Amino acid sequence: MTAEVDYLEQLFEHREVLDLALRETLTGVADRGRRHGAPPLPVSSALAPLLPEGLRRGSTVNVAGSVSLLLALLGTSSAEGAWCALVGFPLVSAEAADEYGIELSRLAVVPAPGPGWATAIGALLDAVDVVATRPPAHVVPGDVRRLTARARSHDSVLVPFGADWPGAEVRLRVREGQWEGIDVGEDGDGRLRRRRVVVTAEGRGRAAQPRTARLWLPAAGGGIDSIDEGTVIDEGTAADEGTVIALRAG
Repeated sequence: MTAEVDYLEQLFEHREVLDLALRETLTGVADRGRRHGAPPLPVSSALAPLLPEGLRRGSTVNVAGSVSLLLALLGTSSAEGAWCALVGFPLVSAEAADEYGIELSRLAVVPAPGPGWATAIGALLDAVDVVATRPPAHVVPGDVRRLTARARSHDSVLVPFGADWPGAEVRLRVREGQWEGIDVGEDGDGRLRRRRVVVTAEGRGRAAQPRTARLWLPAAGGGIDSIDEGTVIDEGTAADEGTVIALRAG
């Protein structure tokens, strides 16, 4: 898999990203026909109140406010056999992905897709189950429509991170974040152990009714965990994009 990723990066650097080349490179990564009619991909029990149907194949789920939330979203599906891809996340380390349950042997990483971003995402949607991407600052509306439609037609899941993605079925946002576990001694030593966050889910169709959950992200032992059971109707504002994210650079 490492050789495949290296090859992809070389294609991007030389601005020769071709849909056919990516498909050939990823041959064998996923059986494109097996996803038709497959059940939704599972999510962590902590995220189940927000996504009671899991990650529905063919859908687009917009995530904002926390890279840790993004990794936690992918973790259970990856651990249970799904192929995933991270595109445009140069600071996400293998250690960070592994902490949230992502199986590294089934993870394709393209840190810097360059000008061929939309072509790369389109080809990956055809080859793997879940494609998470940090879109460039300016995305052509036509690319948004094409990639959303491509995920739908190939029964894959598109997860754009950061800026709002028009047409997303579900939008997950971290509204609040507070670190706990600092024990400051006489010398000022201390350690952050876990973070309490409030995550909201809203969207359209079956996800039109907003939901809110209080989570540990990360939990004291790593990964994600629930603070309490159940969800409530969201009466708050949109996610706080300034929330500190828990991320190990690598």
